[in-house]
Amino acid sequence: MASIAENLAAVRARIATAARAAGRDPAEIELVAVSKTHAVDAVRAALAAGQAVFGENRVQEAERKFPPLRASFPDLRLHLIGPLQTNKAGDAVALFDVIETVDRPKLAAALAASMDRLGRRIPCFVQVNTGEEPQKAGVGPAHAAAFIEECRTRHRLPIEGLMCIPPVDAPPARHFAMLRDLARQAGLSRLSMGMSGDFETAIAEGATSVRVGTAIFGARETSPA
Repeated sequence: MASIAENLAAVRARIATAARAAGRDPAEIELVAVSKTHAVDAVRAALAAGQAVFGENRVQEAERKFPPLRASFPDLRLHLIGPLQTNKAGDAVALFDVIETVDRPKLAAALAASMDRLGRRIPCFVQVNTGEEPQKAGVGPAHAAAFIEECRTRHRLPIEGLMCIPPVDAPPARHFAMLRDLARQAGLSRLSMGMSGDFETAIAEGATSVRVGTAIFGARETSPA
């Protein structure tokens, strides 16, 4: 697991370099280590190397991996970065510290009800489908402003930022700039964008969180533990 510590150091150095090139403070940018499909031992190695923030795609997988780790690493913070079914909203609110994939009214209502029931208000991001890809989750750019307002006023969700996953076959900078502009229009300061292959571009366009998995943990494992 020594390579995970080395990989983390290399990613942090790249983040710092990209931030300085953009005239930004590296401390402004949060590294979310994407641990989906990777074993608990890999997460523990990252925690031992000083990484505290992790991203998982599925509630069920996170429930298996993270509760035992919190006792030893109380600073651990967990982001949900994958699609969320409404029937898992309560489980997500109980387990995660940030939900990045709010993308439809039914889910917003379920999250709001779960937060009220559990007495736990956690930051949320609205996921924007910047490429308007039919197979991908996220609200369309033209509908983002109205949906953000609905989340805030009708559902009273603590919306703090926006998140996107650009199309794999398109230059990402345009999509990152679109997300930045939508956030500014909505008065939001946090932007979750950029992954292993493009996080330096995302930082140049204003990312405040980058979601990095492969560059830290290597190729995805097929049987998560």
